[in-house]
Amino acid sequence: MRPTPAFVNLLDDAAFLSLEHQLHLADVLGEHSWQVNLQTRAFTFDTEHGSIECTDFHFLGTAAPGPDSWLWSWANRSGFPESVAALAATVREFGVEHEIGELSAPELPFDSLPFDQPEPFQVAAVQTEAAKAVTGRWTGYQGPAGDDGTRAAFLVEHPDFRVPPVEGPRVMRTLTEGLSGLALHDHRRALNSYLSLRGLNPAFSPDESRLMVDSPVLAGTIGFDEHGVAASLELSVRGS
Repeated sequence: MRPTPAFVNLLDDAAFLSLEHQLHLADVLGEHSWQVNLQTRAFTFDTEHGSIECTDFHFLGTAAPGPDSWLWSWANRSGFPESVAALAATVREFGVEHEIGELSAPELPFDSLPFDQPEPFQVAAVQTEAAKAVTGRWTGYQGPAGDDGTRAAFLVEHPDFRVPPVEGPRVMRTLTEGLSGLALHDHRRALNSYLSLRGLNPAFSPDESRLMVDSPVLAGTIGFDEHGVAASLELSVRGS
């Protein structure tokens, strides 16, 4: 099965801003452990510098290797409070409205997602990316749920998890690491979405061979080859 185009667009829209948040989360947490209680709505990270108790969190779903499927939390019958799955239910509503089966089907086979022989952690990650784009909550976390390789995915909230105000070096780090490591489907869309969400005033040249940036923190051009792949980053940091 092929993923729906609208689902793939969500992944591109989320790609770089999600990465920036995950890089920041890694900086905040460092070496850590975590624990969650769905019944009491408690999610805690234990770090080298003390505990961080999330101000809120949202259970998205689980990716299980047994059935090779993703199960949305709102379709899970495990008996936890509906409130922990409420945000996932809004993702479902978006999926129904826009006819995106990956978001609206209760259970999703692994082979319906854009991977060859995906691992549960990859499925959990891609479903989290789509949920981020829909909800505008950008910090995700996933971990083991049992001993069978199942992964549980969450969106987590805390003031420390918010990325700092936009700055040139951070944006450049996100761009370079993203272009080398992210599985992008449409480079133009992904880069334009990120730079727009960060308020950096991107604009395409008439033939879309270049994406130009003119902002107080970053300026220059991103060039694309004939396949639409980002081929050059000619950007300079301002005000640092």
